[in-house]
Amino acid sequence: MQLSIKSLSFAALFGLSAISTALLAETAAVEPPADAVMSEDVEGKVIVGWVEKGLILPEQTAVKVKVDSGALTSSMHAINLERFRRDGKRWVRYDVEVKDADTGEMTTLHFERPVYRQITVRGAGGEDYRPVVKMRMCIGNRIYEEQFSLRDRSDMTYPVLLGRRTIEHIGLIDVSSTFLLPLECPEQASEEERQRQQKLKEDPSLIDESQIDQPSDPEEEDDEQEGGEQESSKG
Repeated sequence: MQLSIKSLSFAALFGLSAISTALLAETAAVEPPADAVMSEDVEGKVIVGWVEKGLILPEQTAVKVKVDSGALTSSMHAINLERFRRDGKRWVRYDVEVKDADTGEMTTLHFERPVYRQITVRGAGGEDYRPVVKMRMCIGNRIYEEQFSLRDRSDMTYPVLLGRRTIEHIGLIDVSSTFLLPLECPEQASEEERQRQQKLKEDPSLIDESQIDQPSDPEEEDDEQEGGEQESSKG
């Protein structure tokens, strides 16, 4: 009787081993998901450090930009913010006080932009209602038109933060590095942006208001604890 039990146990173990081997072979043959990111897919992507230099067009002052995948919408420092209407369209004017990333000198940039949409941001201090505008920035040698929420970031290390909506247009982040891209903006970029903004002021039909009254889910506060972070290298 004991021999029979041992024989059955051995047979059962042998059967399980065979099944396991078959399963492993089947698993090895499974193809990766169609949307999986393979190593060869990384080729050709722009790779940025977690801090880069950029130009807020049409200005020529280089500013330090933080690339942060923890935030959804990009954010830009703005003070003296004033909402107004131009030809029935909602606009906002504001100043961006920044330190020139090349000279270290403080400078104030002045902007007027149409309001693209509104967002509600939740933080430790409660909810904040912010306008979002579209602005063009040069990073590396490319121009990006992105959405930026406007807020006073004077308590933050960086005047501009790029969130996930912008990062997906740029490429990949090397979180261990900073200043990977030399700032080589096209020579005509600033003048073209000045002309484009003038056309928006003259022709209100060019303004995109499709999202201005669309409800959106509240977003979490961007980089509240940013202060104290140190750059791993200098640009």
